[in-house]
Amino acid sequence: MSRVSYTITAALTCAGILLAAAAQAEQRPVVVELYTSQGCSSCPPADAILSALTDRDDVIAIALHVDYWDYIGWKDEFGHPAHADRQRAYAAQAGRRSIYTPEMVVNGETDIVGAKPMLLSEAIAAHKEIGARMQLDAKREGGALRISGTVPTGAVGPMEIHVLRVTPARTSKITRGENKSKTFTYTNIAHDWRVVGTWDGQSPLDLLLEVSGEDPVVVLVQESGPGAIVAAAKLD
Repeated sequence: MSRVSYTITAALTCAGILLAAAAQAEQRPVVVELYTSQGCSSCPPADAILSALTDRDDVIAIALHVDYWDYIGWKDEFGHPAHADRQRAYAAQAGRRSIYTPEMVVNGETDIVGAKPMLLSEAIAAHKEIGARMQLDAKREGGALRISGTVPTGAVGPMEIHVLRVTPARTSKITRGENKSKTFTYTNIAHDWRVVGTWDGQSPLDLLLEVSGEDPVVVLVQESGPGAIVAAAKLD
């Protein structure tokens, strides 16, 4: 983890580039995962960029707080070892031996090192050009969640159905570690991440799950590995 100087204002200015370049919403939203930590001095600019993405209809932005920097003085209140496990799985899939923060992963395939708004904008645009391979829908039916999807186009291998919640925003004052005495607002914080089933894509997807809580729900259809995110949906 490098120690760099930054200002949140500058990060938000860079993030504005992403908003200016946003295309019209399409059927297939692009998923941006940010691996971050409250104990990482390099992470606040990336946190700010992710926050700037949250109002876009064509992007599902998810902040996965990791726990592996807790030892340096501040325990991330949103950190979870499963988030680091997912990041390690991405690294292994790509042939990398190490993980770091901040890292952004776009649609399960493209990793962006640090806070690089132009690279991120280009990656989002590239994935949008690919177009939708299937239609995915998530809706509430009473106290349950109905997930339905069409058969994907093209060749597919085994896929997993992921369901998670995201906390829209939380403000935290950091009292120890690299970000000591700073206050940040974090957005779309992942929690309660579950793999609810597997799918071979040979017939339409239809799942009914019990859900609880008020936070928005995100559903991902992802090739096992983890691999490419085939489809995603967010339900506020």
